[in-house]
Amino acid sequence: MKGGSYNNSGPMPSVLANFEKMLAAGRDGALLRYGLGNEYLKAGDPARAAEHFRRATELDPNHSAAWKLLGRALAESGAVADAQEAYRRGIAVAEARGDQQAAKEMTVFARRLRRNLGDPE
Repeated sequence: MKGGSYNNSGPMPSVLANFEKMLAAGRDGALLRYGLGNEYLKAGDPARAAEHFRRATELDPNHSAAWKLLGRALAESGAVADAQEAYRRGIAVAEARGDQQAAKEMTVFARRLRRNLGDPE
């Protein structure tokens, strides 16, 4: 891959590599972790993405977008109960901040997860 670096699993996109370098240099923060999680999600590694989204929510518990993508990453990793909990917490954060769109989206995602498990509500 042109312009990328390599890790144990092959080519690593340059954005992801740059974020990892920033983290290694001690520049940790909720936005960096959110960015890392988003890049790992795009790269098809939801378990690794979930680690970064979880850390983002620890660093900034009011980051509703991080809660939303944490739920998605956990669901894609097969951790459905944890995904439901992330959505529940994310909905509470979004509603408290007046972020009705994020709350609505997470409510829909959580409902879909329940339906996929055979729970009508």
